[in-house]
Amino acid sequence: MGHCPALCPRQAREGRMVEQLSQAEREDALEGLPEWDYQDGRDAITRSFTFDDFSQAFAFMTQVALLAEKADHHPEWSNVWNRVDILLTTHDAGGLSGRDIDMAQAIDALVE
Repeated sequence: MGHCPALCPRQAREGRMVEQLSQAEREDALEGLPEWDYQDGRDAITRSFTFDDFSQAFAFMTQVALLAEKADHHPEWSNVWNRVDILLTTHDAGGLSGRDIDMAQAIDALVE
């Protein structure tokens, strides 16, 4: 059994691996996330959010950070002034998983 560093998600450290979505599951899930773009090369989804200013962008990132901590599933993201770019993929699953879809839906709920 291989060693999982402290940065591996809790599920992987506890032996509960997350499954990558099948092609059919991926297509069904993405239909419900019209604002998210699929990145085939990474088997990931991305979305850009634009706010009025840096303070609003940072407040949004704080809300997402709280969701991510609760779910133990953290986005790859960047922030430039009023824009936040988010990429979701599940590294220990080797690509897109249900955890990414759940996180995308929770993030969308913050801006609806």
